[in-house]
Amino acid sequence: MTYDLNAFTADCHSILGADSGPEGREKVRALLEKLLKNEEFVRKHCADSKPGLHLLFEDPELKFQVLAHVNENPRVSPPHDHGASWAIYGQATEHTDMTEWERTDDKSDPEHAGLKVRNTYRLLPGQAGIYQDGTIHSIDYPAKSCFVRVTGTNLDRIARVMFDLKTGKVTQMTAQRAT
Repeated sequence: MTYDLNAFTADCHSILGADSGPEGREKVRALLEKLLKNEEFVRKHCADSKPGLHLLFEDPELKFQVLAHVNENPRVSPPHDHGASWAIYGQATEHTDMTEWERTDDKSDPEHAGLKVRNTYRLLPGQAGIYQDGTIHSIDYPAKSCFVRVTGTNLDRIARVMFDLKTGKVTQMTAQRAT
């Protein structure tokens, strides 16, 4: 039997209900890789789906979300965080270059920050990476890429920030999007 979205979300509910910390999230990351091996799932929610951000599931009790980002155009995001939430990115089509950033300032000025690269890697189809709470990261993907993202909550409901690498300006983020 093929591992599908219903099995994935039921497993996520069980895992995160028992352990919503880093170890539970790592189990969810591994299961997302398993889900991305389901060609029918990838075709339905990515390859044959309209471009944009699609909510595939929101857990009514635990509030985690599963979203498909179907990207028609290439994009390089500014460094940003997911506030008090975590995020797991699972690559479905094409690739995404991931960069993790580290602050170099003392965080005393909430409107400015210095950043340096901590780690970079590429997610290929079937691979998933995790950003724990507050991790600053940026993503770079080509046209026609699609990734599935699992977040600890609806990110539009929590404070998140993005960073301008040229000026150091820290800005409150707006609603999620896919481009």
